Amino acid sequence: MAAAGAEVDVLVIGGGLAGHTAALAAAEAGAEVLMVEKQPEVGGSTVLSGGFFAFADTDLQRVRGIADSPDLLASDLEKVGGGFADTDLVRAFAEGQTEIYTWFGRHGIRFNALELSSGQSVARSHQCDPRRVLGCLGDAARATGRFSLRCGTSAERLRREGGEGGVTGAVIRDADGRESEVRVRGGVVMATGGFSRSEDLLKAFAPAQAKALRVGGDGNTGDGIRMGWKLGANLRDMAFVKGTFGAHPSSGGASYEILLAFYMGAIIVNGRGERFIDESLPYKTLGEAGLRQGEGINFQILDAKVMATSQPGVPLFDFQRALDLGLFIVADTVEALAEGCGMAPAALKRSLDIYNEGVRQGRDPVFGRDGLCNHTGIMLTIDQPPFYAFPSTTVVLSTYCGLAFDRDCRVIDVDGEPIEGLFAAGEVTGGFHGENYMTGTGLGKAAFFGRVAGQLAARRALGAGV
Repeated sequence: MAAAGAEVDVLVIGGGLAGHTAALAAAEAGAEVLMVEKQPEVGGSTVLSGGFFAFADTDLQRVRGIADSPDLLASDLEKVGGGFADTDLVRAFAEGQTEIYTWFGRHGIRFNALELSSGQSVARSHQCDPRRVLGCLGDAARATGRFSLRCGTSAERLRREGGEGGVTGAVIRDADGRESEVRVRGGVVMATGGFSRSEDLLKAFAPAQAKALRVGGDGNTGDGIRMGWKLGANLRDMAFVKGTFGAHPSSGGASYEILLAFYMGAIIVNGRGERFIDESLPYKTLGEAGLRQGEGINFQILDAKVMATSQPGVPLFDFQRALDLGLFIVADTVEALAEGCGMAPAALKRSLDIYNEGVRQGRDPVFGRDGLCNHTGIMLTIDQPPFYAFPSTTVVLSTYCGLAFDRDCRVIDVDGEPIEGLFAAGEVTGGFHGENYMTGTGLGKAAFFGRVAGQLAARRALGAGV
């Protein structure tokens, strides 16, 4: 067991999914690993997520008759990224993600549901309780006898050989404020998450999200980005921070309710009862558009048919649970629903009439919507009472930008050179997503690149190189 001030093979900073996969992979490779987490317990934003992982060509897909492949996954990611995603990173993930699916299975991780969601041309969001995922990975790491964890311990700054050479360790601070140095033989893996809890970084890089709610891990204040930045790390995708659409306005802190009823047939209207965007677009794009509507509070409008597609226990699609919690406005007529939302009844009725007629004709006449999500799925008329409205706003859950890195998870400096001994994985990194985000790739890339970072940091410690 590593103690403060010790020398270890691999230091992992951050106790979310990327940190856990890095720690387990390094320990399985024979390295001695210390993980530090500044919060009182591990989890970060991982445990606040819906637990969706984007995997392609899995047994779960094949059982449901869904044809998917690494090439299709990569193609979808490049399309969603708008030409800004790093092709090498995307291809590395697409080619290797089935190994993570299999690796998870060996450690007792099973998936409960398979969904079609943002940015996907076929259903590939595999859902699992994220707390269970971390529990399985943590138990496996401890079972190696080469893993130790220190919660309530923050990394304050990185150490470099001679001030300019490779990273040799980090200065950490415990809950009592005592500082000590941990030296590493293999490397430091930065898995500190994003900066959804840092107002100064959000103001600097995402001023358009000023009206969005802030939700995310309490520790997501950009620590890893700042530490890497100080060492000359390049930054990627900083211009593409977008909030997620579909959060109830009561969301906040570590608690939130998000529904994606628009991917099951609902439409989105603003406070005037008017549609303002194609609802089948990625929910990050929807979130950006939603913030431009008045005070940023909009409504997902659905009927009994869409409500019937509710999936019990599946985050984002469990409409009945939200109904039971009293989060929906409900009415027997469209006019009464509009009044309950504080909008003109004639305006909402007109929006629905135009949309429903378009559905009957096979195409949305206003925005060209031709499916439920990414041109996939059959649109439904919204005409069967009762009618429901879910007040919705945009929330910054994650930032998905940050340290530039390569397919070996080495952090890249502003001159395009790797910073020796410094690896990164998860939300702290930039370059993978580009301008938008596919559901399930936040956790998917954290797991895949976390494992790569842990393996290669261990190899460096054990003299095998990278």
